[in-house]
Amino acid sequence: MNTSRPVEYFILDGVKDRYVLPICFMVYVFVLSGNSMIIYLVRTDPKLNTLMYFFLHNLFFSDIVYTSVTIPKILSVFLTDDKTISKTGCFLQMYFFLSTGTTGRALLTVMAFDRYVAICNPLWYTTIMTRQRCILLIFASWGFGAFLVLPITIWATQLPFCGPNIVRHMLCDHSSVLSLACIDTSRNSIFSLTLALIAILSTFLLILISYICIGKAMRKMSKAQQLKVAATCGSHLIVVCSSYISASFVYISYRVARFDPDVRIVIAVLYSVLTPLLNPIIYSLRNKELQDAMKRAFCRCTINLESCITLFCPDKLPNTHQPH
Repeated sequence: MNTSRPVEYFILDGVKDRYVLPICFMVYVFVLSGNSMIIYLVRTDPKLNTLMYFFLHNLFFSDIVYTSVTIPKILSVFLTDDKTISKTGCFLQMYFFLSTGTTGRALLTVMAFDRYVAICNPLWYTTIMTRQRCILLIFASWGFGAFLVLPITIWATQLPFCGPNIVRHMLCDHSSVLSLACIDTSRNSIFSLTLALIAILSTFLLILISYICIGKAMRKMSKAQQLKVAATCGSHLIVVCSSYISASFVYISYRVARFDPDVRIVIAVLYSVLTPLLNPIIYSLRNKELQDAMKRAFCRCTINLESCITLFCPDKLPNTHQPH
């Protein structure tokens, strides 16, 4: 390849083992079905028409977008053996991957604030958490993700890429793409690391402050109230821990020079799907309201199915009438 010629496309050259294909496919199916199921329940069940589930609905939607930005392309690479991605497509994937990941953490922060107000200031909850204010918090979360990563993505598009064009990753990872630029990108790396730390540390500190306040409020409660609060906040805390711990592993792997590149890629891909995969499982197993909503939805589906059979195939129904 002529190194003086501008790059028009990139080649995604990540893990080459074929076992990644069925794993990615199964994970993506579970992510889509699990998160879509929770969204459907929140939107259709009147008993889930609360602000907590309104925020949860947005979190699961961001998880679907987050995984849909990368996994379909990974599957396409394995199915068609076409590893190329256009320069524009690569930077779009980079932007939406970073922005939706940041939005997810902002939504977790908003959910922590919602729990703080509900537990520490229950009498003021309806006054503070109005519908309009909650919508503003949702827009702020999406805006935080959209605008925080915009500068580093735009700066990356301005870099000269004159070859090679092989991205040592399964997706258009910011660090991997920057390493292909024809000029020194140390300033880009420092700037992107600064914004990443702002996104991670600011949201983590706000969540931590919220739970410190909740912990102080719990000390004044009875044992029964403490158990109720723990049940309410348990799922959110588990999701927060899984998200930030996995993010820490990724950033550590990029800072350790001797880290095996293939292992680093696997960790990064697992990080991108781990939280969206676990979120519906965690909330479904630990939230009784969601479990009850699933039972009601199942009952509705069963009743609708029997109605359809009665309408179109009445002879298929079992005869329940006893002879006289």
